[in-house]
Amino acid sequence: MVLDRFKLDGKTAIVTGASAGLGEGMAKALAEAGADVVCVARRQSKGAVDYITSIGRKAISIQADLVSQKPIPEIIETAVKEFGHVDILVNNAGITRRDDAIDFTEKDWDDVININLKSLFFLSQAFAKQIIKQGTGGKIINTASMLSYQGGVRVPSYTASKSGVLGLTKLLANEFAKYGINVNAVAPGYMDTDIISGLCSDPVRSEEKLKNIPLGRFGTPEDVAGAVVFLASEAASYVQGFTVAVDGGWLAR
Repeated sequence: MVLDRFKLDGKTAIVTGASAGLGEGMAKALAEAGADVVCVARRQSKGAVDYITSIGRKAISIQADLVSQKPIPEIIETAVKEFGHVDILVNNAGITRRDDAIDFTEKDWDDVININLKSLFFLSQAFAKQIIKQGTGGKIINTASMLSYQGGVRVPSYTASKSGVLGLTKLLANEFAKYGINVNAVAPGYMDTDIISGLCSDPVRSEEKLKNIPLGRFGTPEDVAGAVVFLASEAASYVQGFTVAVDGGWLAR
């Protein structure tokens, strides 16, 4: 039955940035599909862990700041120690910094690139090494952005990082396919989460953005979660190196 191919029973997923917003929604959805979840974030992922355990799945929270790559080995080791194996990696952790390009600082550049791109690569590398050791195959899902395709304004390091995520998703898909690892990404549009709460609550600015979203609304974590569950499942076993826009039609205009 086709619906069985969407089930994640017996799988272990690692989700970064799982303490709030899109990451928390992804972690919950993967558990609803049957997976146990390792929730990684700078803060304790209490909301995700409490929900996941309440529905009968297992979850742990790992506090790690991915501005540095130092926590990466421990993330993989802890996941394997707790659950015996890993199967799914969702690279969702990300930050942004805003300023005119003419005034942008090196620290704001480095912080964003380190979390959004550098740690994404090296966590994917560590995950792939564990998958090779297991011999089981796996799934990597990256969080890209509309700015993987567009330039934006006042977010130079974010735009560079998300353009990089799009490219790395393709490269890793090419290289990791021989290990049975599917690598894909989602590109969220304007999501009604904390990161754009100011925009959503501003009637003038929100109306301006909504005019360019054919579906006429901002997205929710649930909108992205469905795409992530699909890409994490066997239903997407022949999807490789692609970035799925979840943006209400923004990029189609």
